[in-house]
Amino acid sequence: MTPAPVPAQAQAQAQAQAPAPHRLPPLAARAAAVKSSPVRDILAVTARPEVINFAGGLPAPEFFDVAGVAAAFAAVLGEGGSGGKALQYATTEGEPTLRAALAARTTARGLPTDARDLLVTTGSQQGLHLVTSALVEAGDTVLVESPCYLAALQVFAFAGARVVPVPCDGDGVDPDALDALAARERPKFFYSVPTFQNPTGRTTPAARRAAVADVAARRGFWLLEDDPYGELRYEGERVPWLATYPGAEDRTVLLGSFSKVMSPGLRLGWLRAPEALRRACAVVKQSTDLHTPTLNQLAAARYLADRDLDAHVASVAAAYGRRRDAMLAALPEALPDGADFARPEGGMFVWARLPEGADAAELLREVITYDVAYVPGAPFYAADPDPRTLRLCFVTQDEATIAEGLGRLGTALRK
Repeated sequence: MTPAPVPAQAQAQAQAQAPAPHRLPPLAARAAAVKSSPVRDILAVTARPEVINFAGGLPAPEFFDVAGVAAAFAAVLGEGGSGGKALQYATTEGEPTLRAALAARTTARGLPTDARDLLVTTGSQQGLHLVTSALVEAGDTVLVESPCYLAALQVFAFAGARVVPVPCDGDGVDPDALDALAARERPKFFYSVPTFQNPTGRTTPAARRAAVADVAARRGFWLLEDDPYGELRYEGERVPWLATYPGAEDRTVLLGSFSKVMSPGLRLGWLRAPEALRRACAVVKQSTDLHTPTLNQLAAARYLADRDLDAHVASVAAAYGRRRDAMLAALPEALPDGADFARPEGGMFVWARLPEGADAAELLREVITYDVAYVPGAPFYAADPDPRTLRLCFVTQDEATIAEGLGRLGTALRK
């Protein structure tokens, strides 16, 4: 039997008496407070193929060893019965063959390392997250370089850390300022990219590294050394890792990555840390992703066994060095009078400062209309940003494209 229709007046009365739907709970305060990366936002805006993009920190894809990586994956998946292992779950700490290969490479570079000293991570960015989660309570102080790697600032902010910048100059952190701030702030750790720093490209010399290690030992805090660019050297001599200096041996975490020398798409990194902290990081990783993809780990281990990664890196570094030189040669004409820039010995970036009164973020709106882009420097500062600064990546484009892009930049800035 079909029910009689409800009069409109009765429907309205029923709706008025029904309880209002409850609003959903808000986002966690830390998620609402941490801003999106300006670099990522700029990459979205500059995705048009006609834009010459100096904003990203993207390795040049034409130098990826596609054939070698493909052969490594094929070997891992095709070997008698081992393909099943490559597609299976793995231990949190990482595949033993890859950890052993990484330990051998680290030892050969002057830092004696056992496979058990290492934890494989899903990119070195995850290593930053693991160490921060294992060490930092909300409100704890973290010391950073000024300016600092932007994605590290995001990690520390998300953990609720109080981030305090340490004054720096062309040679990196000022050890006396670090000492004074450590005495006052009692930080959990000091985060540093001492070799070809992002964003400035500068390298901290050995004497300063020794001084940093001494301060850490006397004041009692951890050192977190991020080294994604160290193998991309174009001139000068290699400077040893912080952990090799007296006082730093038992308090340094070293982060490494294949992103700049093999492939960022593999998302493979690692951390070397003292045992207790490394175990804590493994527990944090279990709550995050259980383990880094087995297939990628085994393929990377096979690549290291079958190919000469050092020879590949040397070839890439030679090409990147030419691209750096092309940018350094064209910058004086592209930048206005009163600007300056630093010459990096390696890495991926040139750091520039526009004349007094300029604002690189405001100027970028006009610059993008000329189909060229950079990253404004202000977001890289934990405090007291310098609005005149900007970062340019020189590795992604070839020399001719760099010259064209800086020509566009010069035209835009003259406007």
